[in-house]
Amino acid sequence: MGKIKVKTPLVELDGDEMTRIIWKEIKDRFIYPYLDITLEYYDLGVVYRDQTDDQVTTDSANAIKKHGVGVKCATITPNAERVKEYNLKQEWKSPNGTIRSILDGTVFRKPIIIKNIPAAVNSWKKPIAIGRHAYGDIYKNVEMLIDGPGKVELVYTDASGKEKQRLLVNEYKGGGVAMGMHNVDKSIESFAQACFNYALSEKISIWFATKDTISKKYHARFREIFDEMAKKKEAELKAAGISYNYFLIDDAVAQIVKNEGGMLWALMNYDGDVMSDMVASGFGSLGLMTSVLVSPDGKYEYEAAHGTVTRHYRKYQNGETTSTNSVASIFAWTGALAKRGELDGTPDVVNFAVKLEEAIIETIEGGEMTKDLLSLSTASTKKELDTFQFMEAVQKKLDSKLK
Repeated sequence: MGKIKVKTPLVELDGDEMTRIIWKEIKDRFIYPYLDITLEYYDLGVVYRDQTDDQVTTDSANAIKKHGVGVKCATITPNAERVKEYNLKQEWKSPNGTIRSILDGTVFRKPIIIKNIPAAVNSWKKPIAIGRHAYGDIYKNVEMLIDGPGKVELVYTDASGKEKQRLLVNEYKGGGVAMGMHNVDKSIESFAQACFNYALSEKISIWFATKDTISKKYHARFREIFDEMAKKKEAELKAAGISYNYFLIDDAVAQIVKNEGGMLWALMNYDGDVMSDMVASGFGSLGLMTSVLVSPDGKYEYEAAHGTVTRHYRKYQNGETTSTNSVASIFAWTGALAKRGELDGTPDVVNFAVKLEEAIIETIEGGEMTKDLLSLSTASTKKELDTFQFMEAVQKKLDSKLK
């Protein structure tokens, strides 16, 4: 069989530790043998980010802006311990955060449904996609320790230097803590636009949840912008047969566990961070969760929702056998390839991505899987495969499907 031509370059962002090992195996098994493809490569491993003073991260984001689609391996966001381990210049920022900022993107996470990996929440029958706002809030906060009596105030001074508002945060009688957070209309509007675009493309209804009864300015601003976007998109929503629904966050949490799923749950930054892991765990495993960053102008970056699997990497370094789940990493590639094929108008590329996803699911449903899925699976016969044996089994299945 001749190789399938991918018309436009795909931006590839390499990563760290065990996922970097898996990344190379994915390319060698599932990309190079089947596709005539140009990969515009950027090494986002923490060592090379350090060598380039993190310029490589910015360059990779700009490449996605240029070509439209990227695929990213999991990466380390270094803390003090990692700085020492890798002899880094500093604790570099999260590459995901940098890329999100440059693309003005929203993160969408969705579980991979496999018949013999039942959801822990019995009512969940359809995927629940999480749309997480990825700017501001607690992730760009300023905070301080208060060491004695005094007061903390929130002050707004306009561009001319004139003080416009001053609010008392708290009058302290002793020690304590204080924190300031912010967001901006432009980012919230981009978030809303991305959520409605995603819901319309997937033909799934939108749930949006905040706590605007308590936060009558901050959270209420999010709701106001989403409500305005819903009015603008009313005709499109109706034509697609989907709806927009607002919930208080606590009500949404109560409702979601009783619902069969099949919606986009749009959430503010912290809520999205927490609830995406809850949904992943509820559907079985973080190793079965896809993630895509979508910009308002239609740029896409696909990745696995999990990290670099450090514990398995330590075993790999010691020459021990690992049984690391590669499903989400492979699905990052299939998601990127399917989108590339869709944008390029090359259905054979899309079809290849679909066949590879089917091969993965059929392999697991046939009872062959990595260790993390064994205890979750209801398959009548189960066989534990190591990291590389699993990908070999998927490749055999893929070859039979392509014939």
